[in-house]
Amino acid sequence: MAGSMLVLPSYRPPRLTDMTSPSGRGRAVNLTTHRLSLRELSSADLPALSMILTDPIAMAAYEGAFSAGEVMEWLERQQERYARDGFGLWAVTLRETDEMIGQCGITVQRIDDGEVIEVGYLFQRAQWHRGYALEAASACRDWAFSTLAIDDLYAKVRSTNVASMNVAIRLGMTVRRTFTTRYRGVDMPHLAFSLSRSQWERRARATPTIDV
Repeated sequence: MAGSMLVLPSYRPPRLTDMTSPSGRGRAVNLTTHRLSLRELSSADLPALSMILTDPIAMAAYEGAFSAGEVMEWLERQQERYARDGFGLWAVTLRETDEMIGQCGITVQRIDDGEVIEVGYLFQRAQWHRGYALEAASACRDWAFSTLAIDDLYAKVRSTNVASMNVAIRLGMTVRRTFTTRYRGVDMPHLAFSLSRSQWERRARATPTIDV
């Protein structure tokens, strides 16, 4: 795919830090990249989370804005994932200001009749086109292959969501298959992008770069 390559002079692989988990598990994931930090969502993040989930344009792939109740359910679902799986969608904050600008992380998802491990990303509309989704998702991809016993990492992308497709492609993923999921009463055609462990290992041996 055509595009420019930004080589970050101070780039380093995402760093994993141990910290006390808001969910009470003891250890929580904390990733840092060149510009971003990723950590578990807490109730204090509800206003910033609402800014994303109640934006009808940012939530077009989810068939529109969430209600206040749906936002709370989303937060509680992530916290349940932290407790059950040890991972979920994490808050993405700017390292310079600690402002929460999006979500990115690893979740267990269902595609047709099987479960897969997926990387997901969702950002404030004001923060689009700055490379944040790719930067955060790259860190999550590397964390997943470094930490979890998985052979493949997936990204479920609605067939109308071109921006998310581009992020998946720049993560090194290709389309494995198509499927339809029903959400909020709507049948939504999706593409199942994936990257294998061997593909990731080959990329990891190359010079670290980030597509923008």
